[in-house]
Amino acid sequence: MLVQLLIASAAIVLTLLVQVVFIGTAISALSAARQWFEAGFSFVRRISALLILTLWLLAGISAAVWIWALLYISLGVFESLETAVYFSTVAFTTLGFGDITLSEDWRLTSALMAANGLILFSLNTAFLIEVVRRLIPPRH
Repeated sequence: MLVQLLIASAAIVLTLLVQVVFIGTAISALSAARQWFEAGFSFVRRISALLILTLWLLAGISAAVWIWALLYISLGVFESLETAVYFSTVAFTTLGFGDITLSEDWRLTSALMAANGLILFSLNTAFLIEVVRRLIPPRH
């Protein structure tokens, strides 16, 4: 059990670091584009920014899923990369279909992976809400 907790905790720290880098990069890009936004809060500009930002954050989530999948492959939990990615996606998004389960040796990691997904999705949601709040032009 301790090994599962340590390995899963390391994966959580790594995926959180990756997502924070994605968010930090987005903050830098949005800051650099400030003049572009201030030139006019057009509908197309807002939609474009939100689309690109959402896809960027989704890429960070995808990276986290792949980190978990590659971890499971390296531990020998799954033999197929497709199975590892599928399981990681299902567990990370907290769907938990249950069609693929882990052995007792590793099943605790899936619960921690679901918590990891919940944390990262929440972080992305909070970030998107703040960006949307700032993209809405003030009404006088």
